[in-house]
Amino acid sequence: MNFRNEFSFVQESDANDPLKSYRNKFYIPKKENGENVVYFGGNSLGLQPKSVRAYIEQELLDWEKIALAGHSQAKNPWLPYHEFLTEQTARLVGANPEEVVNMNSLTTNLHLLFVSFYRPDDKRYKILVEAKSFPSDHYAVQSQIKFHGFDPEEALLEIHPREGEDTIRTEDIEAMLEKEGDSIALIWIAGVNYYTGQAFDLERITKAGHKKGCIVGFDLAHAAGNLVMELHDWNVDFAVWCNYKYLNAGPGAIGGAFVHEMHIKDRSLPKFLGWWGHDKKTRFLMDHKYIPIDTVESWQLSNPPILMLASLKASLDIFDEAGIRNLRSKSEQLTGYLEYLINENSDKGSVKIITPSDIEQRGCQLSLRIENNGKVLYDRLMKKNVVCDWREPDVIRVAPVPLYNTFEDLWNFVDILTCSG
Repeated sequence: MNFRNEFSFVQESDANDPLKSYRNKFYIPKKENGENVVYFGGNSLGLQPKSVRAYIEQELLDWEKIALAGHSQAKNPWLPYHEFLTEQTARLVGANPEEVVNMNSLTTNLHLLFVSFYRPDDKRYKILVEAKSFPSDHYAVQSQIKFHGFDPEEALLEIHPREGEDTIRTEDIEAMLEKEGDSIALIWIAGVNYYTGQAFDLERITKAGHKKGCIVGFDLAHAAGNLVMELHDWNVDFAVWCNYKYLNAGPGAIGGAFVHEMHIKDRSLPKFLGWWGHDKKTRFLMDHKYIPIDTVESWQLSNPPILMLASLKASLDIFDEAGIRNLRSKSEQLTGYLEYLINENSDKGSVKIITPSDIEQRGCQLSLRIENNGKVLYDRLMKKNVVCDWREPDVIRVAPVPLYNTFEDLWNFVDILTCSG
């Protein structure tokens, strides 16, 4: 990538961007004077697609006009509504349609799948996580360990960066597995670490884990809609994610789940049951003999929230049109140029990018460690109408999202970041 520290390069890049029209499909928050803010908060909450209102209003209209009959007679019938999203979701994460479903929320899905895949015994009872995992994951894993009668102090293994480094080397994960693998029941690592922005090598970790007989699962909250993934081909056992970050489904959106086909029809797996996991042909016979659906849908509990699914469908339609590989290509250019501008324009050592420079080890996000007064700088950015976020103790997270961010956004951000006033 031959970058130039010139505004003319910014103008050329935006003019030649084949995905530039997609920005117009989203509402960009405004300053008080009516100008667009610089929005780099898509790793916390994606922007609203302009089409969302129509998608939701269609369901509100059917609810208004035909009420109960909407389950079968709505324009988009509610009973199978979640199925309308299945193939698009599968394409986004590299799965077969029968391996994915949108349901519940991320941590709820984590617990439901841990019921099936964390099955400790006296020999294998440990769970391996990355250091500084997202707090909800950490709490959930601790509670699962305690629920099964083990002590998290012994059963929860954390893999840390090496001394003086900020991110975790894949070879160190492999070394940990060689050393401790016979006692590890489950590997649970984020696709992208929320704090550092490091993207882990999911395929390599899965191979290393399976070699030692471990089940391998991933939290894809910061990876879904951000990275190109091939969960099926990589033989990942299971994964969960939220849809309100890069997937733009709205605050508190419905979550997603993946279970590899090799596990789907395994009737020996323990599972918490609900009627929406029951065979669709006999579900409404209302008897008490449970017959599971022969897809990941058998992990469903209740009928899903239609308005949430409608919001997600609006975004998935945009992703399907743009193509995740095209978006990833633009993302690499945006994040690369942001890294370049920061290094070119900031005082040496004043801003440290702790996200890996290797594009294979990061997605949209750059995490910036500020040498002095980082929170003061963050507050200044916010006052200048830049939306990013602060993560304790010392990091500003910035996420240029390819669907709606521009090269000019990068230029404006760095201008504010590096000015002395």
